[in-house]
Amino acid sequence: MDTPNALSIPRSLFLFAIFYGGMVCIAGVLGNKQVALGPLAVESGIFAFLLLVVTSSSVAELFGREAANRLVLWGFVPLLVSIGLTEIVLHLPAAKGMQPERLAAFGTIMGSTFRIWIGGIVAYGTSQMLNVLIFSRLKKSEGGRMLWLRAGIASMLSQIVDTLLFITIAFYGVFPIGQLLLGQMLAKVVLSAVMVPPLIYLFVALARRLDGTKAA
Repeated sequence: MDTPNALSIPRSLFLFAIFYGGMVCIAGVLGNKQVALGPLAVESGIFAFLLLVVTSSSVAELFGREAANRLVLWGFVPLLVSIGLTEIVLHLPAAKGMQPERLAAFGTIMGSTFRIWIGGIVAYGTSQMLNVLIFSRLKKSEGGRMLWLRAGIASMLSQIVDTLLFITIAFYGVFPIGQLLLGQMLAKVVLSAVMVPPLIYLFVALARRLDGTKAA
């Protein structure tokens, strides 16, 4: 008896989807530390978010805007599940043998307010969909050329929107946010310009190698 064919998707798309889900989950954890990059101070979650931008842009480049949008939408699944599990674990009683300092550190790192959760969810969805939209529109207008420029512009604009949404939703009215907004936007624009163009070339080349395809 013949067996139905297994669902076939490109190897690179499968691996990118797994990688994307992991970056969605770790971004919020990394964001608990601010790092100094010369004169710039930026929360460490930006590195994971830029890898999300690189991944979704690479998928848009190789498989089209619709596939990239689906990747972003499916990214809500690990994001929401990780938030739910975090809240469950935080409210479960700790084991008697757990060291108090470890328990306090865990609560400090993993605990968050409702506004921060909402800000992260809204900023993620809006900025990632915007990145795919801008990248795809630029690809169409440029005839598929200048990948580095399309990637950089889409990343910079989407990260500005990400910063505006997250900081406003999470912290407006708690403390003055003007300086924080400007500093974070500057840092993210610089990192987008420096990191995203070379990484997207690397991701696209890796995908074509995995799938055994050549550049068009």
